[in-house]
Amino acid sequence: MLNGLSVDVEEWFQVGAFERVIDRADWDGLESRVERNVEAILALFDGAGVKATFFTLGWVAQRHPRLIARIAQAGHEIASHGWDHARVFTLDAARFAADLARARDALEQASGQRVTGYRAPSFSIDARTPWAHRVLAQAGYAYSSSVAPVVHDHYGWPEAPRFAFRPLADAPLVEIPVTTALLAGRRLAAGGGGFFRLLPYAFSRWAIAQVNAQGRPAAFYFHPWEIDPDQPRRSDAPLRSRLRHYSRLAAMAPKLARVVRDFAWEPMAAVAAREAARLDAQAQVAA
Repeated sequence: MLNGLSVDVEEWFQVGAFERVIDRADWDGLESRVERNVEAILALFDGAGVKATFFTLGWVAQRHPRLIARIAQAGHEIASHGWDHARVFTLDAARFAADLARARDALEQASGQRVTGYRAPSFSIDARTPWAHRVLAQAGYAYSSSVAPVVHDHYGWPEAPRFAFRPLADAPLVEIPVTTALLAGRRLAAGGGGFFRLLPYAFSRWAIAQVNAQGRPAAFYFHPWEIDPDQPRRSDAPLRSRLRHYSRLAAMAPKLARVVRDFAWEPMAAVAAREAARLDAQAQVAA
């Protein structure tokens, strides 16, 4: 079973944990560490012989175009993470469309690739944004991986399907939710990021294997800053945010080396294409 491997490319300071203590106007004055961290990830993927999707902020692409070109030249997919990590539910449809267009332009210019995939910052497409998938479809995106079908204090759409679905009846756009596992009938977040970093590796291995045993691909993600234990420390952020952001950073790279070895991986665009074909076949049978 081929699973979807992805990296949400953003700087250490462009995260929800710091959005109330670090102003966007100050970003350019902070230490940039995204290039060195992405280079380490590229080396890890190259050593494992895997290809992935790099959901990248347009803000990063504008400032590091050679890095984006390097990712593309290594055979990975470049996809959009929006312009500057604004959560979708903080925008309206017009501002969301503008955010998409600005990010796509920067990403395509830097990579030379056509950008057809999107991931919302902090999985912020949910029940509050019924217009978001329509905007993505109108912009020509083939797929989104922007839904977390769980309950969470920062995001979540627990009523959403666990696996790939078409959010619009009249458009081919496919939504691929981040992976969840089932335990005693309860959905557990199991698609990577902080859950992967903080919980024992055995949990993630079990969760991915459970999804694969159901004949479905997992959708896994992480961030470049998660492999960087030497990043700057912010003492002005809330304690809970600091615990989430800084805990077990040194453990992340070794765990990633295990997961890319233990399972088979491909870019999210390939997963989306296969899932679209499966949904089409199901629709034909139902008809």
